[in-house]
Amino acid sequence: MSDKDDKVRLDKWLWAARFYKTRALAKEAIEGGKVHHRGERCKPGKEPKVGDEYVIRTGFDERTVIVRALSVVRRGAPEAQLLYEETAESLQRREQAAALRKAGALGVQTDGRPSKKQRRQLSAFHGDH
Repeated sequence: MSDKDDKVRLDKWLWAARFYKTRALAKEAIEGGKVHHRGERCKPGKEPKVGDEYVIRTGFDERTVIVRALSVVRRGAPEAQLLYEETAESLQRREQAAALRKAGALGVQTDGRPSKKQRRQLSAFHGDH
């Protein structure tokens, strides 16, 4: 994996490890405080090192990962998974959260989009004209 990858930007590494679809999304997530190292927010230009631990929030999931290898090249998912290792506690938390979401314990259950009548009622309720 290390084809002269000793210096890699964090946003590029997150993109290469397939946490985010684009590098711009990775940068936006970092700037939005969704990536932490040692309990503190990171900057996109930070250089991750092998052994560093990051807390990464994507969508509903929050993962705690340890950097195992560095790469600036985005490859297939099996190769990208070799770049990091997720901690056991993180895996367990994510599985529990997924089970709760699947059971419908979190959030509001809806039947899809509101009908035209329901949208009118919502508009009247919110005072929109």
